[in-house]
Amino acid sequence: MQDMRTAPTSNSTELPVCDLSCRSVRIQRRRDNGFVEFEFSVGWPELVVELTMKESDFQSFCKEQQVNPL
Repeated sequence: MQDMRTAPTSNSTELPVCDLSCRSVRIQRRRDNGFVEFEFSVGWPELVVELTMKESDFQSFCKEQQVNPL
């Protein structure tokens, strides 16, 4: 049985470092009805969640999450 406190070996699967303070949005589309479609990521820019919000909610969300636009 391997001690979980030891350093990972070359046989283990390691994830890249994740900085949870790094948050970003990439706007996909602004709809005529006032909604914004965008991708949101935390830590890893390549791992995203697709969201849709009203423009005012989107602006509040970006401010609250302190995102970096991509």
